[in-house]
Amino acid sequence: FEGGIPVSLNGKQRMSGVALLEELNKIGGEHGIGRIDLVENRFVGMKSRGCYETPGGTILMGAARELESLTLDRSTLHYKQKLALDYAEMVYAGLWFTPLREGLDVFFAKIAEPVTGEVTMRLYKGNLEPVSRKSANSLYDLNIASFTMGESYDQKDAQGFINLIGLPIKVRAMLHK
Repeated sequence: FEGGIPVSLNGKQRMSGVALLEELNKIGGEHGIGRIDLVENRFVGMKSRGCYETPGGTILMGAARELESLTLDRSTLHYKQKLALDYAEMVYAGLWFTPLREGLDVFFAKIAEPVTGEVTMRLYKGNLEPVSRKSANSLYDLNIASFTMGESYDQKDAQGFINLIGLPIKVRAMLHK
């Protein structure tokens, strides 16, 4: 991925988006990836059942999510996920040619800038799972994030934070005493 855009597959040279998706459809289809049977809510309110098969799209979305989890901070990632739902509903409702959709495209492009790297996914009997994620823009630092915490983290620093976060719970408990 470069800037959130898939550009190659299995160590091959750059590929067009269409060629990449066609190859992923072939690979994913052989493993039963991307088959869904769902009941959905139509725009007019009625329910309908749909059976879809999107192996390539499912693999791409899974890999993109894994890379985003590595390269985007928590607040940005959560806000992107919220807006993605609104975006999907807006497009489903036929509001493609709107200033809002154009503005959201700019937002999504901006936050995708650090989403560059490689993701390895395992495909097996309809299941898709990440095996590895690598990015020069990774926000994960083993020295800070591991359970051993190393030299860069002093557990005593958490005491004030824990007390502050717990303050509303303390106040509520005092009221209900």
